[in-house]
Amino acid sequence: MLHEYQVIGRRLPSEQEPTPKLFRMRIFAPNEVVAKSRYWYFLSKLHKAKRANGEIVSVNEIFEPKPLVVKNYGIWLRYDSRSGTHNMYKEYRETSRAAAVEACYQDMAARHRARFSSVQIIRVATVKASEVRRPYITQLLQPNLKFPLPHRVQRPAKKADRALIIAQRPATFY
Repeated sequence: MLHEYQVIGRRLPSEQEPTPKLFRMRIFAPNEVVAKSRYWYFLSKLHKAKRANGEIVSVNEIFEPKPLVVKNYGIWLRYDSRSGTHNMYKEYRETSRAAAVEACYQDMAARHRARFSSVQIIRVATVKASEVRRPYITQLLQPNLKFPLPHRVQRPAKKADRALIIAQRPATFY
């Protein structure tokens, strides 16, 4: 299960820079240790800073404000495939940002064989129903959406009530 963390860090104070600039990132990781590690990984790519000459000021877990409401999420990501690096935009219907990112990692592993280390989440945003782009999400946005349950065989409540041989076939349609 992935969690969303806010990690704030900076370079170590020096004589040239007594109050270094703080850098904040929202990281999706299974625990705080991995979140700190991913923070330094991304910070070393974005700025000239590394763990040896830096410090983490705070690590906070970010919780979903409405975890029982289903929302549409758009995820911008970048991943390394066998042939090169690709940018991508994907949409998911989930109850939280962390669940949407976890679904994204599973989806990338299934469709593109991309491992966790080769996928970089750039941005996660809530998308309004009118702004959804992907057809596999728009089909779920109909107001009178129904999921029929075809071919249902009625079973007896207890095993003792079950007849071994029945004269007619079961009616499995309604």
